[in-house]
Parts: sequence; C-alpha cells; structure tokens
Amino acid sequence: MHKHRPAEVLLTGLRRRGSDDFTVTARWPDAHVFYERRLGAFDPLLFAETVRQSIPFLSHVAYDVPLGHQLIWEYFTYSVNPAALRIQHRPAVVELHITCSDVVRRAARMAAITMDVTAFAHGRELGSARARFTSNPPALYKRLRAGYADPLTSMAAARPAPPPIPAAAVGRLRQADVVLSATDAPSRWLLRSDTSHPVLFDHPVDHVPGMLLLEGARQAALARVGARDALPVAFDSTFFQYVEFDAPCRIAAEPTLPDHRGRPRVDVVALQRGGIAFSCIVTLEPRGAGPYGTAPAAV
Repeated sequence: MHKHRPAEVLLTGLRRRGSDDFTVTARWPDAHVFYERRLGAFDPLLFAETVRQSIPFLSHVAYDVPLGHQLIWEYFTYSVNPAALRIQHRPAVVELHITCSDVVRRAARMAAITMDVTAFAHGRELGSARARFTSNPPALYKRLRAGYADPLTSMAAARPAPPPIPAAAVGRLRQADVVLSATDAPSRWLLRSDTSHPVLFDHPVDHVPGMLLLEGARQAALARVGARDALPVAFDSTFFQYVEFDAPCRIAAEPTLPDHRGRPRVDVVALQRGGIAFSCIVTLEPRGAGPYGTAPAAV
C-alpha cells in the first residue's frame, strides 16, 4: 500500500472475480488521526485514500508490478453518497468492487491501467471512483525526474513550511493539519508541504504526494465559499506535472457552475513555475443540505 506505519493501512483482503475484476476489502477506524469523523460521518477523503491504497495493492499483487516501481496518477475522480458515510456498524467494513481496463504493458509488465471502483459499506452503496495511473521502473523514473528522483535529497531541499491559515477556516481542528498558507491575493494560497506530518508524509517521497494535493483542493474549496463544515462529495482531478518541494506552489480557487443538484462546485488549480501542475473540481454538500447538521452553511 506504499505505507510505512501499519496503523495507516486500511485494506484487509483481496478476492479475484475475473481476469481484471476484483473485490478489495477495507476497514475504517472509528477515529483516524487525520481523516476525522465530522458531524457523525466519515471523511470522504478517507474513501479517496482507500482507493489510493488499492492502486499499489492491485498493481503489486494482481499485475506483478515489482516493488520499487513508481505509480503515478494521471487523473482521479470520485463521488460519494453522503448519507452512506454515516456508518453505524463497528467496525466499518468497506468493500470495493474494482474493474481494471485499458491495460498497457511494457516488456510484459503493466505500464498503465484504469481502475473503476464501486464501493459498498454494510450492503449500502458508498460511492464510486475512477483512476488512471502509470507504472514506471526505477531507471525510467530516474530519467523522467531529471535529478529529482531521490526522496531524501528532494525532501532535504524542501522550502520551510509557511504558517498555516486558521484551522477553523478550512474545517480542521488542528493547525498542524492545515495545508494552506495565506498570501496577499484573495482566494490564493501557498501550499504547505510540512514533511514532518505523520500521515501525509508517512515515508520519504521525492515530490508532493497526490493526497496532499487533494487535501489542498478540499481546504481551498471550503475557504473560498466559507462552508467550513461542508463535505467534499465529489472530486474530478487531473495531475499534469510533479509538484516539487524546492519551489513555491500556489493554490487558486474560484466557484464554477453548480452541479445538477444545485450543490456548489469550486475549481481549484495548483500552479508552480508558471504552469498548472494539478487541477480539481470540488463539489461540496453544505451543512444542512443533507444529513450533516441542522444549520445551513454560508455558500
């Protein structure tokens, strides 16, 4: 699962249903140190992390990708059923039905693949996701990264994490979990890459992790519309280039057209060295619009 701390591993099993069809089981902790339950519901990004862990799990176990190969997202989308996140069973058991397609092979090994996921929790549909990613052997990855491939060297060159914005503005309880820093421009922030964070940086990496970018998109969307308790019920994200530690990464967020149910959506981009490194449309369900509280949020 590309995790060093056993407590961070969510997956519990695998069953093959066909040549490219699988069932992956997971168990969600009652209290996660980072993906916290809020307003009686599990964090939707815990679902995203469960899907993320399924990517290396299936790659190594089902498609014989050697350990040491680098798996890189091209795009990742998810949507969740907000009511289904209020799981009352203990423990919370999640079942992922995963179908893989568009498999590209290089020298008989998987080089790229698309995963379609439908998730269930205790018999209720929880959500769906789609991810496209590539697998890169060490020699190829070293060429692609052009001097940035060594995790320890890259992290040693990281810029000091600037001060976080107030945790309450982005729906967080702890300042240490805030990944945005203020700038002079409205609706613009600096991405905070605090490499000492025990969850986002469970182990050394040579670039900003995808889950940190997703968390940055969530926090920017909440800060932009002032809906600190809203749930990010859908993400539609694309990864264009690596986000490096040694240069500032700016996060911009602007409201876009609401979805078909009228829920607010925010267009978030990560900008580094003059280009768009990452983009994401975040769909929010405000508090009071669904099963997450009684008072409406300001949107």
